[in-house]
Amino acid sequence: MTTNRSASRQRTTAETDISIALDVDGPRGEVRARTGLPFFDHMLDQIGRHGGFDLTVDATGDLEVDGHHTVEDVGILLGETFREALGLSLIH
Repeated sequence: MTTNRSASRQRTTAETDISIALDVDGPRGEVRARTGLPFFDHMLDQIGRHGGFDLTVDATGDLEVDGHHTVEDVGILLGETFREALGLSLIH
């Protein structure tokens, strides 16, 4: 029996609008990260590439203020997406 360990989620706040798609089982570790923060995009790419899972992150945020809300909200949503893909209940 093969389990499909994938999920996609969206999060919209006053500061950000984010969508994430994740396939834990790859197959190729392909990542597309568009957050408006080049170094953060690079870090997300490394997580997916070296973790061997496919990841798509599209995020817009109040970068004119700073990158804090974008990074924070992507982290929140990425954790929730992993939990869903792995069949774990959300903490709330």
